[in-house]
Amino acid sequence: MSFLVGEEMVCGYGGADILHGCTIGVEPGEIAVVVGPNGAGKSTAMKAMFGMLALREGQVLLEGEDISRLKPQERVLRGMGFVPQTHNVFTSMTVEENLEMGAFIRRDDIAGTMQQVFDLFPILHEKRAQPAGELSGGQRQQVAVGRALMTRPKILMLDEPTAGVSPIVMDELFDRIIEVAQTGIAILMVEQNAKQALNIADRGYVLVQGRNAYTDTGAALMADPEVRRAFLGG
Repeated sequence: MSFLVGEEMVCGYGGADILHGCTIGVEPGEIAVVVGPNGAGKSTAMKAMFGMLALREGQVLLEGEDISRLKPQERVLRGMGFVPQTHNVFTSMTVEENLEMGAFIRRDDIAGTMQQVFDLFPILHEKRAQPAGELSGGQRQQVAVGRALMTRPKILMLDEPTAGVSPIVMDELFDRIIEVAQTGIAILMVEQNAKQALNIADRGYVLVQGRNAYTDTGAALMADPEVRRAFLGG
């Protein structure tokens, strides 16, 4: 059983189901990547696992405990951090204030964690007094990831972290994500850049129409000719 797993998830919006029994899981220190065509249910699965969508069927387990009925804020207290694709920074607040907002559940000294975030993303230390709304897209993503790390999560969930950034910035973000995983944090990531994401993935899930089409290691999926032809451009 995975450290975090959404089992046989069925849910959607209104009366229409988007997920039709898909299962996604991740272990500590592991990078698990969810890929697939547009409309496959990738972000829906992420939102369901974080409690932003109620499941009609299935369950979400964290360390073997059913957390399916917990609100998102309750899941944060259990060690889950979530970075949405858009609207993921407070634009009028400075970089440092954004990071402080991430530590809202903390009652201890956050200075050490703040320094770890600055070590991971040096540009944020340089721009710590600047409003987040003045940053580039890639720098905003760093703020969003850094803010989630301020809660000291066991699991970091990233919804399309490289959307709208340049290839150079994407590579840099992926390098930082690898560094985070190496500290023992579980990374669960939905990503549109499937080939690049599977290159860094320990585990990959290919969703099609809300169902698991392929599940394997990132390397095995990259080497699978059917997966390459259908989802990775040959």
